[in-house]
Amino acid sequence: MGEQKKFKARFMPPTRKVRSLKWEAGSARRGQDYLVVEEPLEIRLNGEAVAVTMRTPGQDIALAAGFLFTEGILSEAKQIGSIAHCPNPGKEGEGNVVEVTTSLTAPPAGVGWQRRFYLSSSCGICGRSSLDAVRQALPAAGDLSRFDPELLSTLPERLRRAQEVFSKTGALHAAALFRDDGELETIMEDVGRHNAVDKVIGSRLLEDRIPVEARVLLVSGRLSFEIVQKSLMAGIPALAGISGASSLAVDLARETKMLLVGFLRGPSMQVYSGEERLQKG
Repeated sequence: MGEQKKFKARFMPPTRKVRSLKWEAGSARRGQDYLVVEEPLEIRLNGEAVAVTMRTPGQDIALAAGFLFTEGILSEAKQIGSIAHCPNPGKEGEGNVVEVTTSLTAPPAGVGWQRRFYLSSSCGICGRSSLDAVRQALPAAGDLSRFDPELLSTLPERLRRAQEVFSKTGALHAAALFRDDGELETIMEDVGRHNAVDKVIGSRLLEDRIPVEARVLLVSGRLSFEIVQKSLMAGIPALAGISGASSLAVDLARETKMLLVGFLRGPSMQVYSGEERLQKG
């Protein structure tokens, strides 16, 4: 990536324990339960606030990079000079602000990014005024990868086994990047589907490995327009979900010839787009 980069993250635990009352088979038992942590993260670019997203702490650096990339504010790794949590020792909100500083030799390419985003953990594009505001300039589809449907059917169980925080809490989403041979490369967990996807894409951006070719991205929830758009921004040719897809998600996937698979549960799946990419091994 050329010049020396500075990526500094402050560790914050993704879970915490609380006292709870478990009611089972007509009797109550007091104990403790693990909860997934949900806190706001403010993303700043060159000192200016760009977005606040409700997220699960962990991989905040990748989340900030991925968000700025999938929103079209940054377009390549070399634009990033440094990313770090802002120091705020001993004060409320410590660890909940990430500052991204661009390289002096490669300023941001995005135009008109000075709008403010508030992202809940359930929806990444709430409050935008029109579809024109969210349709980014997507890269041309050049990846002609094929995927074995029988191999795809094995991915949900591989995803489930790799979800460490979900195993404790049962209360968050995941996004995982698999190679076309089924090998798991990257998995990220978060209370927000869009955050988990941004973390995956951001980790690839920081390694200067965009576009993402010959890979399938599997998400634990539904397939929204925004999840399809983010995946396409990163050049991901195939997207699958445990749940179904929205109409806009299907429309965009068909326009771009992406393989879009919903209700991927064991040997069954619903193929919405890109069926020509399915090929038995």
